[in-house]
Amino acid sequence: MSPAPHTPGWARMLHGFVDGELDAAHVLECEAHLAICPECADSVAHLRAMRAMLQAAEPGFTAPLALRARVLADLAQDRRRPLPGLLRRLWNWSPVPLAAGLAACLMLLLAQPRGPDLADELVAGHVRSLLARHLTDIETSAAHTVKPWFIGRIDFAPPVVDLAARGFPLVGGRLDYIGGRAVAVLVYGRREHVINLFVWPELHGQEGAAAREGYSLTQWTQAGLAFWAVSDLNAVELREFREEFSAATPR
Repeated sequence: MSPAPHTPGWARMLHGFVDGELDAAHVLECEAHLAICPECADSVAHLRAMRAMLQAAEPGFTAPLALRARVLADLAQDRRRPLPGLLRRLWNWSPVPLAAGLAACLMLLLAQPRGPDLADELVAGHVRSLLARHLTDIETSAAHTVKPWFIGRIDFAPPVVDLAARGFPLVGGRLDYIGGRAVAVLVYGRREHVINLFVWPELHGQEGAAAREGYSLTQWTQAGLAFWAVSDLNAVELREFREEFSAATPR
């Protein structure tokens, strides 16, 4: 049973909603409540503004030059000493700059965004698209129609190909919000199954596969973009989709 409007129960749930810590069912429950409750919608906007402010902050501590020189000199000496010698050095340092440095480290840790694992976010996005009947924003099997639809909506151009001849027909596309940014989603079919292919710019190459809650995931990077395919297909067919899509797009 869901909590009544404006109760502490909703306050706790909205915090989890903003932090991305809810499962797909509770996300849908929150979204439905926010659509009819202006007070909770204002609370969510306030929480998101606070989170953005904390993430944009750049806390830091600049050590005095004399302290920096002393630390570097001590570290150079302690490389030739056993661990107890280093501990004595740390104990003898002035407590004021040391405390300031520890406080700065704590602020940096607190300012880091926290949320679910990326693979869990992707599975939640996949499930949400099926439960909320929001599989596509644009429904068409024409790649030349889906590709220009993304122009002006995101800051990159995802490659769009129709793999119907390979057994993976294009269904359409939509936008989603994963890992703190807007991403493109290309939707493909495989018999009665759905494949959500999430795409966004990526600087560091990654490849691999995973599984979450009965869903298969496979990831790769190509032409400066990261690709994550999520489906309830078996891992072998999802890997086949990855190979077919990768072969049909620029490298």
